[in-house]
Amino acid sequence: LSVRHGEGMLISPAGADGDSIREDGLVFVRADGTWDEGLRPSSEWQLHAQVYHNDATTTAVVHTHSENCVAVACHCQALPPFHYLVGLFGGEDVPCVPYSTFGSQKLADDVSQALTTRYACLMANHGMTARGPTLPIALSLAHRLEILCRQYLLSRQLGEPRQLTTGDFASFKAQLSAMGYGR
Repeated sequence: LSVRHGEGMLISPAGADGDSIREDGLVFVRADGTWDEGLRPSSEWQLHAQVYHNDATTTAVVHTHSENCVAVACHCQALPPFHYLVGLFGGEDVPCVPYSTFGSQKLADDVSQALTTRYACLMANHGMTARGPTLPIALSLAHRLEILCRQYLLSRQLGEPRQLTTGDFASFKAQLSAMGYGR
């Protein structure tokens, strides 16, 4: 997890998990990529920093290795438009960026590029990343993507699910707007 903070970000430390993250354990990484001695930032700090650099409206980034996202990402393909809630991520699918070594600049570049027009992406043979204007929204999107990946995997047990059309997504967006839903 990370949040934009001043001229940098606060990010979970290397090796942290949901049970070990504490407020006093967050690492401040400056815009120039430096941090104070002590705790090291997550190995994916470059990915988080690049997402913030590419989009000024993003204030939180969530990167996980959640089970169902990993399972779909290991097929190196986008999550298709099998359900209307795929539209919450800014397009008609959730893209999957090519595999790159964790912690690499190449992975940071690919993920940040995918997230310039989307709120989440899968990472081939790795996991997922979501971004949002607030931490609760970024967390909610990460959770929603995990649920959708699980539903997609379940639906595939009956064969390839029907995919929604561009027209279906246009109606979805209009309904979101009409009902006042969304970020």
